[in-house]
Amino acid sequence: MKNLKRISFLVLLMTFVISCTTMKNDTNAIVSGKVDGIEAGKDGYTAKITTDAKEVYFATISIVNVGGPQNYKQLKIGDVVSVKGEKWKSEDENRIKVTEIVSVK
Repeated sequence: MKNLKRISFLVLLMTFVISCTTMKNDTNAIVSGKVDGIEAGKDGYTAKITTDAKEVYFATISIVNVGGPQNYKQLKIGDVVSVKGEKWKSEDENRIKVTEIVSVK
C-alpha cells in the first residue's frame, strides 16, 4: 500500500511537471506589422498590430515592461513596427507583452 501511494504521487508529480512545461509562453517572440489601432490603458496602451500574414496581435506596451521612459515610445496608427516580448494566446486573440520596441517606421 505504501508503494502504491508513492507511485501515485510520482505519477501525479510527473503529470504536473509535464503540463507546466507545455504551457510556457514564447518569451522572446518578435512580432512585426502595421499598427491598426491604439487603446489607452492605465499604465500604457495596447496596440493592434496586423502582420504581413494577416495575423492580428494585441501588443501591451507600458513604461515598466520596456525598461523605463528612455525605451518607451508612443506608437501611432499607420506605424510599421517590430516588437519583442512574451507572446501567448488568450481565448481567440494573439497577445504579446512588449519588453522591447525593436523598430518603428
